[in-house]
Order: sequence, then C-alpha cells, then structure tokens
Amino acid sequence: MKLTLTIGASPLRRWHLDLIDRLRKIPGLDPSIDGAGRQGTQPQRLSDMPGADQARSHPAQSHLFTTVAVSNGVRQLEALSAPADLVLALDDAPSGTASRNWRLLFDGQPGEAALLAAAAAGRMPLVEIMAGDVLVAAGRPGSENNRAPQAMLDDLLSRMITLIVAAVQGSSLRVPALPPAAAPPPAPAAGLVRSMLKAAVSTAADRFYRRWFHAPHWRVGWRRLDGPDLFELQRHPASGWRVLPDDGSRFYADPFPVEHRGRVTLFVEDFVHAAGKGIISAVEFGPDGPLGTPEPVLEQPGHLSYPFVFERDGEVWMIPESCSAGRIDLFRATAFPSGWVREATLVDDIVASDATLIEHDGLWWLFATVQDRGGSYSDTLHLWSAPDFRGPWTPHRANPVLIDIASARPAGRMVLRGGSLLRPVQDCRNGYGKALGIARVTRLDNEGFSQEIETILGPGQLWPGRRLHSLNSAGGLEFIDGSALALRPLRAPRPEAAKARSAT
Repeated sequence: MKLTLTIGASPLRRWHLDLIDRLRKIPGLDPSIDGAGRQGTQPQRLSDMPGADQARSHPAQSHLFTTVAVSNGVRQLEALSAPADLVLALDDAPSGTASRNWRLLFDGQPGEAALLAAAAAGRMPLVEIMAGDVLVAAGRPGSENNRAPQAMLDDLLSRMITLIVAAVQGSSLRVPALPPAAAPPPAPAAGLVRSMLKAAVSTAADRFYRRWFHAPHWRVGWRRLDGPDLFELQRHPASGWRVLPDDGSRFYADPFPVEHRGRVTLFVEDFVHAAGKGIISAVEFGPDGPLGTPEPVLEQPGHLSYPFVFERDGEVWMIPESCSAGRIDLFRATAFPSGWVREATLVDDIVASDATLIEHDGLWWLFATVQDRGGSYSDTLHLWSAPDFRGPWTPHRANPVLIDIASARPAGRMVLRGGSLLRPVQDCRNGYGKALGIARVTRLDNEGFSQEIETILGPGQLWPGRRLHSLNSAGGLEFIDGSALALRPLRAPRPEAAKARSAT
C-alpha cells in the first residue's frame, strides 16, 4: 500500500523523519511525503537521510519540531510516479484525491497552527485522525513536562507518531468520555507572550518550592473498612483518612497491602530524599494501624516503586516497577515479607510503568503504560496475556490499546464487582498523580479493549494535599496515597555527609 503524508507549506521537521522511519518498518507499506509547499508539486519518497540519526541521538540539541534542512547534507528525495492509496494530511490543506483521505486534527482543528495554539495555552489537545466525518483513531496525549513548553511539544509529537502508526496498522483507538465534573475548563487563548510569562512565573515558583521543600513528598493514607469501599462510594469517606507517619527525610508511596496467613502486610515505595532512589519496604498492620515502621525488604541497583504484590499457589509474589531497568520482573518471597528473589522476567526490553495483573476469563492479563520511544510515561496503555502469571506473555495484537493521559496508567489492583471489572486509573492531565479515576472495563479479550470512566476523585477537605494517586485494599483495610509539604532541613549537611551522598 502506498501512503503519502502531506505537509503543505510546513518545512520538513524532525518528527516527520521519525514518523516515516516508523512507517517504513510496517510490512507492505510504501510511505512517502508530499512537500509541495517546500520542494515542488511531486510527492517525494523519503530515503535514508544522513543527519536524521544524528538528530535523534542528540535530543537536547534537536527537538522533534526542529526544521531539517534538506540542503544541508540531506540527500534529495526521489519522486514517486504512482498515486497513493492513502493520503494523510498533516497540514490544513483540503483533502486529496486518493481512494482514502485522512486528516490529523487537534481539538477539531487541522494544521501546525492548531498544534502550536494548544502548546502555547499550556495544554495537550485531543488528537484525532478523521476520514471525512468518520473517526479513524483518537488519543489524549500527556506530558510530565507541563512547565516546559518545548519538552511538552516533544511529548505530544512523540505520541502523535504512536497514534498515526497504530492507525495505519488498523487500530481503531478511542478515548473514553470523562465525567462532566472532571473535565477542566478550556484554557483561554492567552497568546504566546502571555503563555511564556505564565510559564516563567510557574518555573520560578517551582524552583522556590524545590529549594525549600522536598519535591515531591508523598504520603500514604489508610482507613478501616467498616462500610463501602472507594469503588462503591466513588467519593472520599466521611471519616477521612489516617496517615502512615514518616520522619520527613523519606516518603512512602504506592501502598500495596496483602493478607497472608491471617496478617495484613503493607508494601510501599520507600524513597529516601538524600539517596534519590526508591526501594521497597514493608510493615505489618493491625486493625488500629501499623505495628511499627516500614522496613526495607527489596532493593535493586535502580529505582523501585509500585510493589504489585499478590498471593498465589501458597506463595507471595511481587512485580515492582523497575522501568529504569528496561524490563518487567517477577519476584518471589523466600522469607516473607523479605527474602525476595527474581523468579522470571515477564517482558524484556521495555520502559513500562506500574505493571498490574488480573486473572480474567481463563487468562492472565498484564496492564502497563509504555513510553513508546519518547513522550509521556503515563498515556499509552499496553496489554499482554498468558495462561499463567509466570508467562509466557503475548503482546495484545492491538497494542497500544489506549492513548489517554486521563485513564491509561494503572493506579492499583483491579476488582470484580457485580460481574464487571473495575480498574483504578491515574488521571495525569494536570500533572503526574493529580487525581484518581475509577474505570469500568467493558471489553477485555484478544481482539480489543475498552473502558468507561465512572468517576474521578481528587484531593480535598477529607484528603488534604495536591495529589491522589492510587487505591488498594486487603484484610479490611483500604489505602490511598498523595502528596504533602515537607520542608528541607535548614542546616546544610556536613562535608562528609555530602561526599557520601554524592557517591550513592
């Protein structure tokens, strides 16, 4: 199949090269680019371009929106003679005369101007691919760089590439509708200068915050389940939450309780600010709270978090997040709650966040968000299935099954209620871990996946702070986490301590 991308009057940009590189790897696809506004009237075949690899290897020096100068060491493009089977308009020009014509839209508007207007307003647009009035695919990209417009634009362009490649391969990606109260008001058209000033003020405030406070500083909340849980309430309980105490030099996050041999043990990410790295710690809980202080149980060379722990076959297992290691590992407890050994690597060569398991309809399913060669860590959901939780794991044929910063990333264990699978999700539209959503899975099989968002909860009077991040329960106890203010020590560390800290 011959595919032509039209860029109209836009210059050739680095993201166009990356997109073509990805499309050329699809068997049977012959991609080309129409640079009519830049190089003439003929569609052009994009051959190997000297300089493209160099640009990709120096991301700090060459953002995805950077113009690629064809005349500077880049080989001229070979003209195509045959007409395209599919034309995808990346610009705002009218549709072409191919048998199929698609258009790329940003909040319903085509072209670079609409893309840049969203970035200037400091928001990530809804990205859609349309065939006339018919929706082909849609995604709601995200970014962990909300205060850096250029980095945010890079994240958006990275995820646009993911969306386009998936659509060309036949995926019909959709984004679930959000509850009306959860949709933030549209940002006013502030203009580029005002947006830059706003970003500068925000950056200055962020620097002040990081100078005087630990950033971030998470905390774990818990309560006894004397009635409906959060899945049923879909609001904070009137009793509020009690906080797992920390000493201020560290924070606890990602609470995962497990009931084993009649006792509840809570596993958490234990992040020591001075070390700058997370480990997994655990503490036993009684009906009135923790029976001590969390103690380290698992440490690796890289950062660990999100200790997804479960019991099966008489043993306790854990899948901690270790995206810095580039794989998803399964650990087994040899001396519960400690003594963990790596039992298997479930998925290798992947940057995956918050891997979450569920057994459903005779198969095991693994959920995780994947950073697809760039972009956000939180907006692109992949699935795998296996006959046993130890594997072998098969990628879903429709991966990625969802691109949505509001509901892709897992936020805890899934539960079965009334025949429906409920899934806690992270809503990161306004920043990482800002809110917690509850999604009802409406389809989960080898052919597809879909979900509906039932509610989105944020912090408030009953859970003060700026974030609400995850949800788990076991043994009559329910846990969440969020952020809090924690002042940095006012006294500078001694030289010996600073030297030891820099070596870790």
